Amino acid sequence: MSAPERIPPGSVTPGVAPAALLAEGELTVRGRIREASNAALFCTVALDGQEASCIYKPIAGERPLWDFPDGTLAEREVAAYEVSEVTGWGLVPPTVLRDGPYGEGMVQLWVEETPETELLALVDGEEAGPGWKAIGFAEVGEGRTALLVHADDERLRRLSVLDAVINNADRKGGHLLPTSEGQLYGIDHGVTFNVENKLRTLLWGWAGEPLTPDAVGVLKGLRDALGDGGTLGIRLAGLITAAELAATRARIGALLTSGKHPEPSGEWPAIPWPPV
Repeated sequence: MSAPERIPPGSVTPGVAPAALLAEGELTVRGRIREASNAALFCTVALDGQEASCIYKPIAGERPLWDFPDGTLAEREVAAYEVSEVTGWGLVPPTVLRDGPYGEGMVQLWVEETPETELLALVDGEEAGPGWKAIGFAEVGEGRTALLVHADDERLRRLSVLDAVINNADRKGGHLLPTSEGQLYGIDHGVTFNVENKLRTLLWGWAGEPLTPDAVGVLKGLRDALGDGGTLGIRLAGLITAAELAATRARIGALLTSGKHPEPSGEWPAIPWPPV
């Protein structure tokens, strides 16, 4: 297949849930995302005269991961969306698990990003400067180092909380999609929900700082939704293992007990490679 053109997402009539369009619409493959490490297909999905662009990742195209032996990337991507929806922050594009031309897989609404939005930067010196949070030093060639920073942006801060909940092992810069409407989405959540602490992210700027009241309220809502008979717990039970679900509850409890953003554990590389 040829590489896809960046077709703008089709409009969805107000009142029509994007998740329903993704789950029930006719899925047509338009091309392949060649830079993806697993099979990722650019598609359109159409239902009752409505059409939108989306990405389809069939389970048959996943490469086995020794440190994520349970479940599938597709199921974890959908689980991340389910958690995001309960937060009310809308940080993950609508995502469903469904059958497609190459078997069951994850289908996610395509997001057109705004490339000019600067969320990451390299700066000289040892201070991040106003409006930025330090991540760490990076080699930039010829024996030089620079400070890697991310924007001091509330949307990123919320995403860092979501990542701590789902135990995201791969929050790279390329997985951050700001839009022209001011929304920020995170994508590629296939390596999440591990029982072991594998948090690996570029969003360490708030490490050790107190959680915002907004984040605390969201975490309490997640705790309730994952309690006995909670709707989120029921949905996740079909996507991740019982041990992974218990570990998610434990991470939320730990965040509420500490009242702070997590810090690198030292047991796992803190920053993904490559970072972008």
